[in-house]
Amino acid sequence: MAAEIINVTTEEQLQQAMDIRKDVFVLEQKVPIDLEIDDYDRLDSEAHHVLIKSEGQYAATGRIIYYNKDSAKMQRIAVRKPFRSKGIGRVLMMALEAQARELKLQYSVLDAQVQAEAFYQKLGYETISDEPFDDAGIPHVRMKKEL
Repeated sequence: MAAEIINVTTEEQLQQAMDIRKDVFVLEQKVPIDLEIDDYDRLDSEAHHVLIKSEGQYAATGRIIYYNKDSAKMQRIAVRKPFRSKGIGRVLMMALEAQARELKLQYSVLDAQVQAEAFYQKLGYETISDEPFDDAGIPHVRMKKEL
């Protein structure tokens, strides 16, 4: 499985990232589009978007925003269905974490869907929320990892 990591710098790449998120979150998980797309979804925002291309197709995306002075917040992590369980999510997280380290951030924080909690634990994340919480109608837990 060869995967190409793309740090999003063009409108076309950003649109590819939005398309993946629409497929996964809006169509598959029924998240309302107005909750999914926000002010960080522009090239001139402070977010850093990453795309993963595999088998000639855009397979996954995620973004980083600044959570606080020493932490990155990993968000909008999405892998298209045909690419799940093939290591693409792991590649995406490694790329996001590498970018956070380049930004001189010490920690990664994310809000994981409860069904994905074990995936993030395998990558070294610890659950730091006491109870699951609702985000867009989906139960989540907050997780953290030292980079």
